[in-house]
Amino acid sequence: MISQRTIDIIFETARVEEVVGDFVNLKRAGSSLKGLSPFGNEKTPSFVVSPAKQIWKDFSSGRGGNVVTFLMEVEQFTYPEALRWLAKRYNIEIEEDREYSFEQQQEEKERESLFILTEFAKKFFINQLNNSEEGNLIGLSYFKERGFSKEIIDRFELGYSPKQWDAFAEYALKNGYSKEIIEEAGLVTFREDNKKYDKFRERVMFPIFSFSGRTLGFGGRILRNDIKAAKYLNSPENKIYHKSKTLYGLFQAKQEIIKSDQCFLVEGYTDVLSMHQAGIQNTVASSGTALTNEQIRLIKRLTENITVMYDGDNAGIKASFRGIDMILEQEMNVKVLLLPEGEDPDSFAKKHSSQEIENYIKENATDFIRFKVNVLLEEANNDPIKKAELIREIVKSISLIPNSIKQEVYIAETSKIMGIREEVLFKELAQLKNSGSKNSTSHITDKAREKKPEISIVTTNKEVLNIQLTIETEIIKLILQNGDLEVDLKDENNELYKTTVIQEIVSQFQENELSLSTPIYQKILEDVKIGLENNELRTGSYFSRSSDSEIVNLATEMMLEKYSLSENWTVKQGINIKKKEEFVHKDLFDVLLRFKIIYIDNFIKNLMDKTKNKDITQEELNDILKQIMHFTSLKKILNEHLNRVI
Repeated sequence: MISQRTIDIIFETARVEEVVGDFVNLKRAGSSLKGLSPFGNEKTPSFVVSPAKQIWKDFSSGRGGNVVTFLMEVEQFTYPEALRWLAKRYNIEIEEDREYSFEQQQEEKERESLFILTEFAKKFFINQLNNSEEGNLIGLSYFKERGFSKEIIDRFELGYSPKQWDAFAEYALKNGYSKEIIEEAGLVTFREDNKKYDKFRERVMFPIFSFSGRTLGFGGRILRNDIKAAKYLNSPENKIYHKSKTLYGLFQAKQEIIKSDQCFLVEGYTDVLSMHQAGIQNTVASSGTALTNEQIRLIKRLTENITVMYDGDNAGIKASFRGIDMILEQEMNVKVLLLPEGEDPDSFAKKHSSQEIENYIKENATDFIRFKVNVLLEEANNDPIKKAELIREIVKSISLIPNSIKQEVYIAETSKIMGIREEVLFKELAQLKNSGSKNSTSHITDKAREKKPEISIVTTNKEVLNIQLTIETEIIKLILQNGDLEVDLKDENNELYKTTVIQEIVSQFQENELSLSTPIYQKILEDVKIGLENNELRTGSYFSRSSDSEIVNLATEMMLEKYSLSENWTVKQGINIKKKEEFVHKDLFDVLLRFKIIYIDNFIKNLMDKTKNKDITQEELNDILKQIMHFTSLKKILNEHLNRVI
């Protein structure tokens, strides 16, 4: 794990405006910087960066945070990956805060050696494609004949492995790479007679990248008509490459997937290349393998919407049903797109413009129910038994969806398409869930019996709750925005005393044994108390560096406001407008009084509820009534104080 000392150095060194500036065109707007959101398409800039506070906020999507969370959002890094990326950019040496065993050190060393070697191999293949006569004549000619532009070839870092039996083996050994690591990477076979063979010889090369862009392995396509050799060859599984956990093109597609909130899934390398070249850059491939849960989860990190593209081959389509069911299990929204007969994504993309492809997708992409019905109804051929099996097959897919609301929507859709009553479908759904899971399905069986909606009586006073939430929000906002600000307040004897906003809030809460009802707010307050015990005032800048993304987003939300008063009111118009900080002492007094009043209100309500207990004794009742009178009197005094402040 990265040590806290290193994390602190990274936050102190990295500049949010510099890092964000690599992804977003920022322009000065007062003390902040503004740009177009990298998470969607917009014409008016709503993305704000504060160099002073070292935070950012995207008002169009509601996201926000620090320099680390920006990388986590835009590059989909994990927290440690984002820290390591920043450390590399700012030349910060990473210090680990735990000792690794010898075995762990060896494991990490081997992994890093494989990463270095695959990167080295990728550059070798690129050089062979672009700078050797053989690479130009065979590899580059093939890509050009297939219609791929120089831009696409470079973007996907395509290459070529020469015809010579041991071209890469010799080159790697000369550069100091060991036989063991070269062989483990699956690039070369070493025989006992000292002969060596490049596994990818005479193939065009497709590098396979990790989510963050590191080279993991390769796919190679043979160009000669040799029946004995496999058309495509992939790197073997090793410490860094796991076929089931990678998607071809994801590294190049992830930004567009985030922007469009949609991912297209195809089968092969060239399908991805052609779709990207046609402008559909949110396309990835499972590389001809059966779709896995790990691959689906990779996509889900970017979007919940996925469209699977097929070339119309019946055998392939039927085999895809399992993949669609797996996508549904991950609670994703899945559509299916069948291409015209004889077309695959590669050929279709080459024949049509970006706009034509988008129009075709809009007109022809269908939800999984209609897709399954269309495919299986042909097979059923008006046979009632086969039709019943088809309906059961569809309900089985619906049963995999975790979200009960989505289940109901799909049941209604199936009922409409197949002409079967919803009650019957819900009954079948309940049976399937009972047979495949121990989870309670009472809500489904109830639905099957009767379609009347359940009515729930809400006894909570929503207005009081909303007021309380508003006041609690203001308390946390004061801590985050002005927690370290020194204010002048008066004590019970009307004498002035100096304190900070944080000290006053903590003091009042501890003295009156108060707590916040909103869990995340209370969590922040507890953290503030710990800081105070260590002579530290933990304000917004502290919480904006948290590893808890929810807290970071909240801190950013409260520290950056969408609109602010322009300095031109004073500079150009001569109108002196007081800053918010000048009202903090009044806001602090006001919000603490209001919170106490709400707190007493809730306490009185709880006491009143106790009086309704039939088993209560007269003595207990008298005691409760005394307490109610006491707290009612206290509330009156606090209200008088509040009215004087107002």
